[in-house]
Amino acid sequence: MVVKICAGRPRGRRWQFDARIPAGESLGSPAVGNASAIVTLAPGGRHEAAVDLRDAIERVREPLSLSTGSDGRIAVARAGTHVLPPLFPEWLGDRSFAAAHGCRFPYVVGEMARGLATVEMVVAAVQAGLVGFFGAAGLAPREIEDAMRFIVAAVGAEAPAWGSNLIHTVHDRAYEDAVVDVYLRAGVRRVSTSAFMALAPSIARYAATGLTRAPDGSIRRRNFVFAKISRPEVAAQFLAPPPAAMLESLVAAGALRADEAQLAAEISVATDLTVEADSGGHTDNRPLAALFPAIAAVRDDLGRRYRYAEPVRLGAAGSLGTPAAVASAFALGAAYVLTGSINQSAIESGLSDIGRTMLCDAGIADVAMAPAADMFELGVKVQVLRRGTFFAARAQRLYDLYVAHAGLDDLAPEDRARLEAEMFRAPLDEIWSATRAHFLRANPADVERAERDPKHRMALVFRWYLFHASRWAAEGIADRRADFQIWCGPAMGAFNSWVAGSFLEAPENRTVAQIARNMLEGAAVITRAQQLRSFGVDVPHDLFDFRPRPLG
Repeated sequence: MVVKICAGRPRGRRWQFDARIPAGESLGSPAVGNASAIVTLAPGGRHEAAVDLRDAIERVREPLSLSTGSDGRIAVARAGTHVLPPLFPEWLGDRSFAAAHGCRFPYVVGEMARGLATVEMVVAAVQAGLVGFFGAAGLAPREIEDAMRFIVAAVGAEAPAWGSNLIHTVHDRAYEDAVVDVYLRAGVRRVSTSAFMALAPSIARYAATGLTRAPDGSIRRRNFVFAKISRPEVAAQFLAPPPAAMLESLVAAGALRADEAQLAAEISVATDLTVEADSGGHTDNRPLAALFPAIAAVRDDLGRRYRYAEPVRLGAAGSLGTPAAVASAFALGAAYVLTGSINQSAIESGLSDIGRTMLCDAGIADVAMAPAADMFELGVKVQVLRRGTFFAARAQRLYDLYVAHAGLDDLAPEDRARLEAEMFRAPLDEIWSATRAHFLRANPADVERAERDPKHRMALVFRWYLFHASRWAAEGIADRRADFQIWCGPAMGAFNSWVAGSFLEAPENRTVAQIARNMLEGAAVITRAQQLRSFGVDVPHDLFDFRPRPLG
């Protein structure tokens, strides 16, 4: 068969970086230049054909024509009966996502707790045309308010493509309300909720505040809720309007106006719902290919039931560490993708240099589940880095001791001595004194309970280790490296494998912008290759392997 390939290379132009994006043009800009030449390859030149077909596939911003030869096979050519239009990374998701959130690309740099998704990371994401969320979980309201001021000062008060996190706080619901107060005062228009097992009044209040009716009868939102969800039954609560009793309670408490509550009863709580698969941190370890369609079915069912004017957009998160994974998420129907673990290795993250180096060495299986600090007593776990740290095993040891004993005084002498020597490096009584002083300031009710209940006191002491383990990683406390808690999913190992041998292998080259651009560009190339394959073109498997390159 003679294969004709529309090479599409502009002549007489200098090409930036990968010889495919013209100098001065940014990612996603249509290529401009002279008409394309037609390259004809003779039968038997499989290797040569693969090279030129790669060139055609990677020119995703140029149209390709398909024609059927006399032998019935499909040829890729300059002219033909079927034309594949240009494919831009901006077009991979739902176009309404960019319109609603003022971004260029359907890509979210996700929140990583305790400021690991830093204000600098959010600003870099916004400037790159992405959506960025600040990692507010675990920070004091005053720290969050300072961060909001920083972001507004850096990107402008009207910049839409950013937000902050609201995490479920089992032991302190007042904290959730205080954080929502910060967001409403600061004018934060996008909040990503995480770890909620049920809809909370704090979320309903944020979503309903500022609702108005437009002249055409539609409801205008001031605030947008991105709900990060990993179970269909929880997703349903965010895909429906808030319960009437919850809205009535908020109105009675003066937290909402009556007209806001009435409008909230007609729309979903969430505008965007992030389907979270096997991710770092809190996760149910579900595969995206099974979870996404199940939640999409719930979304569609509730959309019909409530007759929403606009459907809730579904995004995808978890295990997205390569362009192929991103392409597969968009193929499932994701309106946007959200990345987490891989951004923690970026230079803008709040993780220490030591921690980032450890992440850059991680393989796909170098993760483990460990007890979560915020939901320790419930047995909830988070996914963390296993390679180079004993945190997962030591945290599990604490949980096993908690389950088996009534209090610290019930511990066997040898167990207590081992804990004090290896993990706490101080007498447990001393740790309790420091913990008690903290909770007297943060939540005195916990201290009162602990003084009545030895088992609760033991839980608070054990949570001290879990809490500080993440701080040691963020601050880079070298002599605590064996105790580092670094939230991480298998995407990190997949990413490291993909970037091996490229400029992104070096930690100092990993910026959120370069990571995102390569993920999106690669996803577009892989999508184009699959398009050609689906039309009958014999696309060699190696053409689905997009290699990282500096993209401007």
